[in-house]
Amino acid sequence: MQFLLTLACIAAATQAVSAHYIWSTLVTGGTQSKAAVRQPLNNSPVQSVTSGDVTCNVSPSPATETVTVTAGSSIGFILDNTIYHQGPAAIYLGQVPSGSTAASWDGSGANWFKIAEFGATFNPFKFQVEGQNQVATTIPQSTPSGEYLIRVEQIGLHVAGSPQFYISCAQIKITGGGSGSPAKVSIPGYISASDPGLTVNIYNPVPTSYTVPGPVVWRG
Repeated sequence: MQFLLTLACIAAATQAVSAHYIWSTLVTGGTQSKAAVRQPLNNSPVQSVTSGDVTCNVSPSPATETVTVTAGSSIGFILDNTIYHQGPAAIYLGQVPSGSTAASWDGSGANWFKIAEFGATFNPFKFQVEGQNQVATTIPQSTPSGEYLIRVEQIGLHVAGSPQFYISCAQIKITGGGSGSPAKVSIPGYISASDPGLTVNIYNPVPTSYTVPGPVVWRG
């Protein structure tokens, strides 16, 4: 009996890990790049919203490319799996401060703004990205030209009170931009651990409304 129980535990753990995922590929228009992504070391989620790991994941491998993309064009990330864990997703831009490059900046400081979010639909309740393997948006046309980190996050809410953050950052250079001035936040610091969008129990009672954590989307 003990042997069977041990096998069951191992199987459950294996299944849980296989349901984790990594945002491994940047997509700009019809072009894909893994080299521009600071690759996470493994597919385990970040579990503290106050940790510096929530910026670009836990000690990711350095990217070797900075991709040029035109303001007003499409951009997104592809996953190495399918989104199994219910929860929202969002895409942020981090404007590289003066004196740094996309390759050298660690993401610290109030330089981030959200350009897309993917929340929930209702009747029946479901998160928009569930079952998907990529997310994409458009870089606002008025985004100032320059180098940026682009950050994707998907928050697994399948364990009530213990959100899981699946995060990657990629290096880009925006050209053809404008003079927009979005309000910026720090990451960490952009979300509180007590945010209702993180503490919600998505099973009981089934939510009838949902707000994606973090700042409002800047659309330029």
